[in-house]
Amino acid sequence: MINKELQLPFFAKASIFFIGLVAFVAILYIAQGIIVPLVFSIIVAILLHPVVNFFVRLKINRIIAIVFALLLTSLVLAALFVLIFTQASQFGESWPKLVDKFTDTLNQIISEISGYYDLKPQIIHDWITKTKDELLHFSNEAIGQMIVSVGNIVMLLLLIPVYIFLILFYQPLLIEFIRRLFSSSDHNQVSEIVSQIKNVIQRYLVGLVIEAVMVATLNTTALLILGVQYAILLGIIGAILNVIPYIGGLVAVALPMIVALATKSTAWYAFYVMLSYYFIQLIDNNYIVPYIVASKVKINALFSIIVVFVGNAIWGIPGMFLSIPLLAIVKVIFDHIESVKPWGFLLGDTMPSLLTIEPIIKKLKKLVP
Repeated sequence: MINKELQLPFFAKASIFFIGLVAFVAILYIAQGIIVPLVFSIIVAILLHPVVNFFVRLKINRIIAIVFALLLTSLVLAALFVLIFTQASQFGESWPKLVDKFTDTLNQIISEISGYYDLKPQIIHDWITKTKDELLHFSNEAIGQMIVSVGNIVMLLLLIPVYIFLILFYQPLLIEFIRRLFSSSDHNQVSEIVSQIKNVIQRYLVGLVIEAVMVATLNTTALLILGVQYAILLGIIGAILNVIPYIGGLVAVALPMIVALATKSTAWYAFYVMLSYYFIQLIDNNYIVPYIVASKVKINALFSIIVVFVGNAIWGIPGMFLSIPLLAIVKVIFDHIESVKPWGFLLGDTMPSLLTIEPIIKKLKKLVP
């Protein structure tokens, strides 16, 4: 019996690929309530794995070691949550006053600009009044939405530790299962991929934590020096948003600028906040990220931005935070499989030499009439 390999035309292969891609994205979107907590749990479990091994080397039972690691993580997160919640409660109580002050300041600025450029400010003032009412109405509606969100978060906080415990406990079983999915000739390659994924995730997340602490400290210090209210809360929020590449930094500076406009006697303080955050971003981009974070995951800026938007479209805000670690995992896999190595190279930030590119460009120019 003769075995013939089925040869499909390019358009058929492309159609099958895109249909499969659409189906895969649809599954990710529909099952996000199941997948997102599981992915978070896997990433946190990878991060806590060295801590568990440290306790095991101290002759502590593996189950107790996992419980210790979870308790330590829970205590750190609980302390951070209490700090943010306390600051956020005070911020929420002052929200209507901040909206009023911000509106008055903005009206004053618009009146001055309108007088200087001979513009009619009435339309803008009407829009500001409408927006102010919507913001105050939103603050009331947000209470009900917050209750629902808190309920969902509580469920996740109860579910994720269970996932993490089970993943850490069954880690040898899961690793062996992955090995048995492949033939014995591929075991070395599979072990190498699994090991590199673990190292990349651990180093990347540790780098992010260090970066977040440093940026939060710099943000808070700058806001305290400028005398901006809620400096601790705004500094921490800015550091958390800064984790989202290229987009979070822009969003992070907007909130303290608004608070500065609403609470200070002059709009110059908002400008000072912007300058301070710009200086902090320079430190972050040129010193913190290259030596602490970017050295762990080599992904270029183009695909970093694309994957953040894709993550947001599929999973919302959690998808934005998970997008870079997941892309790093995909890149590690691509780099170790010969047929998809070009895709791994495309995701990376290693620029080819111009000497290598020029012959290709010359050939392309000859093909163009």
